[in-house]
Amino acid sequence: MAKQRNNPDPKQVPEREPAQDPKQPKRNTYRVDETLEEPFSFRHLLRAWKYIKKYSLKMIIALILSALGAIAALFAPKITKEALDVVIPNKDKPMLQRLILLLIIAYGISIIFYTIRSHIMERTSQDIVYDIRKDLFAHLQELPFRYYDDRPHGKILIRVVNYVNSVCDMLSNGLINAILEIINLIFIVIFMFTTDVKLSLVVMTGVPILAFFLFWIKNRQRKAWRMVSNKNSNLNAYLQENIVGAKITQIFSREDENADIFEHLSNDCRSTWMGAVRYTNLVWPGIDSISVLVRASIFVVGLILFENGQETLGSIVAISSYAARFWQPIMNLGNIFNNFINNMAYLERIFETIDEPVEVKNKDNAVEMPQIKGEVEFQNVCFSYEKGEEVLHDVSFKVTPGQSIALVGPTGAGKSTIVSLISRFYNLDSGKILIDGQDISDVTLKSLRSQMGIMLQDSFIFSGTVEDNIRYGKLSATKEEIRSASQAVCADAFIAKMPNGYQTEVKERGSTLSQGQKQLISFARTLLSDPALLVLDEATSSIDVQTEKALQKGLDAMLKGRTSFIIAHRLSTIRNCDRIMYIDHGGITESGTHDELIAKKGDYYHLYVSQMEDM
Repeated sequence: MAKQRNNPDPKQVPEREPAQDPKQPKRNTYRVDETLEEPFSFRHLLRAWKYIKKYSLKMIIALILSALGAIAALFAPKITKEALDVVIPNKDKPMLQRLILLLIIAYGISIIFYTIRSHIMERTSQDIVYDIRKDLFAHLQELPFRYYDDRPHGKILIRVVNYVNSVCDMLSNGLINAILEIINLIFIVIFMFTTDVKLSLVVMTGVPILAFFLFWIKNRQRKAWRMVSNKNSNLNAYLQENIVGAKITQIFSREDENADIFEHLSNDCRSTWMGAVRYTNLVWPGIDSISVLVRASIFVVGLILFENGQETLGSIVAISSYAARFWQPIMNLGNIFNNFINNMAYLERIFETIDEPVEVKNKDNAVEMPQIKGEVEFQNVCFSYEKGEEVLHDVSFKVTPGQSIALVGPTGAGKSTIVSLISRFYNLDSGKILIDGQDISDVTLKSLRSQMGIMLQDSFIFSGTVEDNIRYGKLSATKEEIRSASQAVCADAFIAKMPNGYQTEVKERGSTLSQGQKQLISFARTLLSDPALLVLDEATSSIDVQTEKALQKGLDAMLKGRTSFIIAHRLSTIRNCDRIMYIDHGGITESGTHDELIAKKGDYYHLYVSQMEDM
């Protein structure tokens, strides 16, 4: 039997995994970590350049300000040396006051330049975030249903929010800071060697020791924090799903089992966090220890040379100050490099999403769809969701304008697939679909879908007011038009009883509304858009029989003069359709009016009789 998807069609059910041995530890799919590391590649940075170059002037200004601020601060040890070696021994009070003023100015310039630079880079970073998110969101809206069928929404969301934030900080502040730290290190070395060569060489002896220490600890630290990120991601994913499915949890009394899984995930987070913190807590003590050893060596060597008259006290203090500054850029560069390594994987995921092919799109020579009259024709249509597993095979039929067509048949036969193909939510494997003689693959998607009204079984309600939801498909609609559409589908009565009527705020996915109320609001939204071609996919499944009878008048008005396709398992609702098509085994097995199919005593007859017996 041909398989069918839901919303618009359910994915084909994967093969069931072998039963788990109860003696073995329980499997937990939430403890599977996503690999987010790849070798450092400048290829991604080169591609990201298109987002950076737009703000390159601002970034250059920020870099210059940072460099000037760093240079201004580096004059402080030289001023201190001059004061200790010359001014204080000579008791030159006016000169000491001028040096103090210069010291204040140097630090003041440094603070001002760094403050301006920070403001520029914060704005630049957010501008890059905005640009990447805009491109991601625009692309996501064009991706076909197939893309969303195959991916958890949480994994898509984390790329748009978390990954973009992390990557944009790297592209802006990360690049600037890397260049700045290199410049800063160069100037520190220059200032240090121009102050005293001998003591500067003592400082440089600590570099190999520091390099070995950083190489040893940074690799472990990076892996540890990457593991923390993975475990937190697992915990967040499980928490999000349980918040959404809280009602189902309570219905099936799964609280204890879920708490057990949550405890395992929380323990994973705690243990990996503590492991990462151990390495982090070693970094600063290790660097401080090396720094103390080097500075101690400076004083030891300096005092020996001082006793021989080869050094001054000011030089010893100045070099000691430069030595304290010398380690910071090296440490910062190590952190920046680690962030680059981790963020390259995030950047890859972002570009992976942007590169996802838009399978259903306008042809280069696509034309506008003329005003639809309602003739629909399938010519030898074949379609499959998965290669080699056809859902529809060689389907052909023709519908004249204004006809109402009912699609019935077993679950998974391909009913929703047919109406999804009319809307061109998927590309055909072969064959053609014509509307008014026009191949729908040759027209623009917007001009086609804007003339169609589609009601799905799962009526989606957006956050906002009831009025906003009804107006969603026609933003220019007046309040009178909204109310008229609501009255036609029997929605006005319950909307009027709501606290603020049409201005009542509804929560996410319409959680404060019943399924029936959500379907009626969706009916009003569809009717308001005044579609030329109407698709109702189990649109009354959640409406009680009494409301459905009252709604029938509105439906009759809705269907009048429009070509319509109606999918319904409740066969009493489609008896009056112009034609009923029974879908099974990848095609149309029967077609005709209700009376014709009953008289034929085929698949439709047996389905109808079985429903009547159950009533």
